Amino acid sequence: MEKSIIIDVYECNGCGSCVEICPEVFAMDEVEKACLIDSDVEITSKVEEAAAYCPKKCIHFE
Repeated sequence: MEKSIIIDVYECNGCGSCVEICPEVFAMDEVEKACLIDSDVEITSKVEEAAAYCPKKCIHFE
């Protein structure tokens, strides 16, 4: 079973660290919260690194 990337936008503080680490997967939306560029992406080591560096720990895998 494949995992999905979940972003808790209520916890996101808009720091942009996920975008800096993995810009091919993450972007900032119009209210400066993290979002996915494409919801159907593979969870790579860069995605895991972005989640690990998130100061609010709002990126999860389900």
